[in-house]
Amino acid sequence: MSTAPAIPPAPTPAPGDELSAVVDALRSARRQWRDAHRRGVDGRELPSRELLAGMVQCLSGALFPMRLGPPTLRPDNEDFYVGHTLGAAMTTLRQQAALELRHHARQRGDDAPAADAADLANRFLLTLPKIRVLLDSDVLAAYQGDPAARSVDEVLLCYPGVRALISHRLAHELYALGLPLLARVVAELAHAETGIDIHPGATIGRGCFIDHGTGVVIGETAILGERVRIYQNVTLGAKSIRTDDEGHAVKGQPRHPVVEDEVVIYAGATVLGRITIGRGSVIGGNVWLTRSVPPGSVVTQADSVGCGGN
Repeated sequence: MSTAPAIPPAPTPAPGDELSAVVDALRSARRQWRDAHRRGVDGRELPSRELLAGMVQCLSGALFPMRLGPPTLRPDNEDFYVGHTLGAAMTTLRQQAALELRHHARQRGDDAPAADAADLANRFLLTLPKIRVLLDSDVLAAYQGDPAARSVDEVLLCYPGVRALISHRLAHELYALGLPLLARVVAELAHAETGIDIHPGATIGRGCFIDHGTGVVIGETAILGERVRIYQNVTLGAKSIRTDDEGHAVKGQPRHPVVEDEVVIYAGATVLGRITIGRGSVIGGNVWLTRSVPPGSVVTQADSVGCGGN
């Protein structure tokens, strides 16, 4: 099993020379890390959070130009704006995808990336009409499911759950195309903005409504059906994590819940493991659930006592 590098002693600089001493100590720490992990110095050849944030803003505007586009946009210029904005977003995506692909190649010790960034960007572009249809269903679900919503425009402009789902639908396509680092950056930007943490690998069906949203966590291998409603502080997580002989987490294993169509999960519920919540079930607030329940179930806190079995 690998061990963490030893923490170097704090520098003891001469009076007035503190800055140089810290620079030297940081250089030593970088060198120690690179030597331990056999990492060279090849420049900052990684995707940019700032550029990806701009790309998501462009894509959001192109998907909903008269609501999330620029305030000066007029209907007669809508198509021109969408085309121009998508062109800019795809330029960024090609550049950032190329950085990720080269990064993956370096990690494998290969000379060339395993995929073509321009091809992946074009394939992503073709998913946008499907994403728009899915998001329309999410917006409508939020409007119909919240009596406080006065219009679909209010939902689109104001609701953090919709904001998070816009980013998730984009990130999920990047993830499916083999760009997991770009996808994760897009997801974490939305997490920072909304407090809703959706891994880009999660599969979410149409008409999802995340109400309030703060503290919601949806894991990588979770599968949500259609018209699922989730309230704040809900966790769809893993019950346990398998490890290999060296104690490292085994990656890529299904470990998060499957939530069938028309399930409602109320605030504070924790649903763990590769279990199935049957269609039309209601999971009450603050429930702790680690076993599957059949369609049409109603699970309350009292019911969840002793639900620790597989």
